This record gives sequence, C-alpha cells and structure tokens, in this order.
Amino acid sequence: MSDRSPSAATPENDPVSHDLFGALPDPQVQSPRPAEQTAVPGSRRAVREAASSSSAPSPSAEEGAPAEHHDPFHSTLEALFHHETEPPKTPKRKKRRGCLIALLVVFVLIAGAAGGGLWVWNTYGTKISEVMGWGPSKDFEAGQATGNALVTIKKGDGGQQISQAMYDAGVTKTSGVFYDMLVKDNVVTTFYPGVYKLQLKMTAAAALKALQDPKNKMQNSAVLPEGLSVTETISRIAQSVDVPLADLQAAVKNPADYGVNAPSLEGWLFPALYEFPPGATAKDVVSTLVQRTRDSLSAAGVPAADEQRVLTIASIIQREARAEADFYKVSRVIQNRLDQGMKLQMDSTAQYGYGELHSGSASTSDAAQNDDNPWNTYVIDGLPKTPISNPGDKAIDAAMHPAAGPWLYFVTVNLDTGETVFSTTYAEHEAAVKQWQDWCKANPSSGC
Repeated sequence: MSDRSPSAATPENDPVSHDLFGALPDPQVQSPRPAEQTAVPGSRRAVREAASSSSAPSPSAEEGAPAEHHDPFHSTLEALFHHETEPPKTPKRKKRRGCLIALLVVFVLIAGAAGGGLWVWNTYGTKISEVMGWGPSKDFEAGQATGNALVTIKKGDGGQQISQAMYDAGVTKTSGVFYDMLVKDNVVTTFYPGVYKLQLKMTAAAALKALQDPKNKMQNSAVLPEGLSVTETISRIAQSVDVPLADLQAAVKNPADYGVNAPSLEGWLFPALYEFPPGATAKDVVSTLVQRTRDSLSAAGVPAADEQRVLTIASIIQREARAEADFYKVSRVIQNRLDQGMKLQMDSTAQYGYGELHSGSASTSDAAQNDDNPWNTYVIDGLPKTPISNPGDKAIDAAMHPAAGPWLYFVTVNLDTGETVFSTTYAEHEAAVKQWQDWCKANPSSGC
C-alpha cells in the first residue's frame, strides 16, 4: 500500500522538488558533449585512446557489412581491462623428449655407479670390511670360554703357526686373530714347544696369557691325531717330547721288539694324547703307543690272529671316511668288495704306495693310480701289504663290525661338509661322481 495520498504534493506544485528536478536534463533529449581536449602524450588517457583506436574496424573491411556502433566509453573499459595475448607455446612433444633423454642419462649414470659399486664390493668387500672394522668380530667375547682344548706348539713354530693351531683346536674364533693381536700390541714373548691345556672360545688376549702360564704346559707330552703314518707320528713326538728324532727312527725299525708280527709298525702307533715321564727313552715312547693299540683291539673284540687284517681295514676307513657316522658304511663297502672278488680301488691306498698320501688333494694322480706297488688296490687284489695309517678306536671298531647294506661304491660329494653318497650299482656311482665333479668345479680351491 502506498504512503502517498492524492492530496500529496507533486513536483509541479512543490517549489523544492521543482528546484531539485528542474535542473536535470530531459532523458529524451541528449545534451551536447563538451569538446574534448587532446590527450597528453604518454598519459593514461593517451594509452586508452590508442588501445581504442587499434580495436576500431579497418577501412578495408568488407563493403556491405553493417557498421558497428562505436561506443567510446565501452572501448575505454575494454582497453582498461584488456590482457595481453599469451605468446605461442612451445610444442610439448619436444619438451617431453628432452626430459626423457635427461632421465635416461641420469638413470645410466646411477646404474653405472651402482654396478661399479657392486663389483667393487663383491671383489673387495671382505677387505673393505676388515679395514673399516665392519662385520662380525674376529674374536670371541670375554666370558665365552668353556671346556678344554689342547694346543701343540712344535719346534720352530712362530706366531702365524701358533695362531692357526689355536684356531684348529677351537680356542680362537678365526685363524688370524691371535697373530694380529701379537703384531698390533707388539708382543715380544717366547713360545716353548709342547702341549698346552687351554679352553674353547677364548679371546686372543686370554689365550696368550694361558700360553705364558707354565701351569698350562703339559710336560713331555704329545698329541697324535688319527690317520698319521709312522713317519709323521714320530716326527710329531720329536717336536714336543724331549726325545731325539734319530732315536725314534731307530726304535720303530724292528716291530718284533714290541711283539708285533708285521713288516712294519704302520697302524700300530695309536693316536692319542700322551704325557711321558721325565727321562723316557725312544723305546719307552714307542712301546706305550703299541700297547695302546692292543687295548683298542681288545676292546673291539679282535682275535689276536686277526689283528693285522683288522688294523689294515681300519687304516683305510680312517683315511677314506669323512665323518665318523660313515665309518661303518665304508667298512661294509670294503667287505662287500672283498667278498665279491672285486678290487678295492681305494684312492688312499694308491696315494700311500706312491708317497702322496698327504699331498693335500682328494684325487689320485694318474701316476699313483697306475703304479704297481703292493699297496695300490687299483692294481692288486685284496688288501694292501700293511696298514696305511694309524687308526683310532672308532675305525678299529667299524672294521670289526661293518654296517649291514648292499653298497659297493661311495664318493664324498662335498669336501666341506663331508657328505658322502653310497651306491649299489655302477650307474648310481657314476651319477654321484658327476655330482662330486660339479661341486669341485664350483669350489676349485677346496682340495679336489
């Protein structure tokens, strides 16, 4: 509803309204515009006018086209808010190709660096780790020592030999840690030949202290491992016992002096730890070893008349079997081949007869395999002339009590682990030999 009544004042009869609205121009009549002054060059107005004039249609426009109405005010706004046209863009394909090439170059450089680094690490990683002190410690930690271990220091042994002996006996963690400690700490000491009672898993420093303690040295003692020949056995004794080697060589010449009815004492010098009384002679030493062999033969139930045969088989078992668990199987192979009239063809016998028993290789040379001597079971029938080594208790017992089985062949297919394959047929044996050959190719420095 309007708040104006018919009697309300109108502009016509209201003098105030007349004054306010009378001055306004009639909307129907357009007042003439005042003449515009020329724009000052360089001013904003000049810029706007220039923009306006550049957007005006060219005189060369098509004839007949309707003339566009030019509004100066509209043109000025367009000029004011006009944005410059973006420059033409470079084709994206070229940019992408350049980026791809750059990425490929970076990738090749990184791959090359990584490949080179991998080669360096594979080749020199161990040495780098040693120099930088990375990786596991070479030494046992203090407090780990346990049990007992015997270490033999022979005449003429230096730091490196003793360090290796420590490792072989299970005293130190690595073969070089003891020697490295001697060099690093500039240790000057004298090591006396003999047998020392130490512990397993000792630190290098603790092992050195134990060696320097006279209480740990066993007097006039020797440690003889299984599988040594007579020559090696008496050499070991002379290195740690106060008995000249020449006296020992003379003492083993006549087996009858010890009641042994055999061409030699091969197989009769029992492997063990011995501690001889002060003043013991060479014959005293040899007699002690022979008696220990008789004790072992008796414990295995070997009849007196069968002692030489059992010792001969046991000596082959001792040299051929890699693990004690296989001793009884090897014994069965020997017995099965003897029963069937087959040549034993044992590499250890050919190596012994040719003088290369301890050549450091598991393989027999062609010369040794074909040499005609009374120990070479590739040439002769039956057992060799004498035992080929000094066997221990386990080998003697295995010779007397072979395992039950049909095997005629065996070959150790992994010299590191001692894994041995036993076969009944020659075809099976050939497959196992191939397995051993493949392992040797992959491990050329493992004594094949």
